[in-house]
Amino acid sequence: MAALGSPGYLAAQGRGGPPGPPPTGKAAAPIDLTGYWVSLVTEDWRYRMVTPPKGDYAAVPLNPEGRRTADMWDPAKDEAAGLQCKAYGAAALMRMPTRVHITWADDNTLKVDTDAGTQTRLFHFGPAQPPSGEAGWQGYSVANWDLAGGRGRGAPPSGGSLHVVTNHLRPGYLRKNGVPYSANANVTEYYTRTNETDGMSYLIITTIVEDPQYLAQPFVTSTHFKKEPDGAKWSPSACLVK
Repeated sequence: MAALGSPGYLAAQGRGGPPGPPPTGKAAAPIDLTGYWVSLVTEDWRYRMVTPPKGDYAAVPLNPEGRRTADMWDPAKDEAAGLQCKAYGAAALMRMPTRVHITWADDNTLKVDTDAGTQTRLFHFGPAQPPSGEAGWQGYSVANWDLAGGRGRGAPPSGGSLHVVTNHLRPGYLRKNGVPYSANANVTEYYTRTNETDGMSYLIITTIVEDPQYLAQPFVTSTHFKKEPDGAKWSPSACLVK
């Protein structure tokens, strides 16, 4: 009986000791997002594949200040100022016709590279750290897994999605024709993978942009990508103003 109450016995039974560290973002992943993906432009073709004319901001819930700012768009001025990447920031980058390459930079950092504009996004898991330095096109992104419950009590997750929140952004464009978002914008994204019966896999990204400076309400989009077997078609290109 004395032995049953000993610290060694209790530790062996998994009781009385401090809990271990939480799993890393990589270890906790309920789905695999790594690899090469290519965007499927099945909607908003006129806004994603070509640069619409100035003043065409249909379907974007701009407030009066947002419309006024969009009507001032001057691509030549942007290019002269070295601002070719204003449409390639985190609030709009995944809407580009692009390929993305997703890898783990380390156990708590998911890395997303795009060949359009040659941009890199970093999604940080673990305790949130306040961003430092100047705001950038890709801002600072905090990530966590939204888990889907398994069947039965105590069952492991059966799936889930990636939840990313990005701020600390440099002002940019929601579309190439000068539709603006400000440094106050907050971008929330959900990344979900599907595995089809024909062997194909798709990545669905739901993006919610909130910006009290230029938007009257959140701007919501759903963007689709198809899994590619490798990087044979990967083709990095520079940011373009038009």
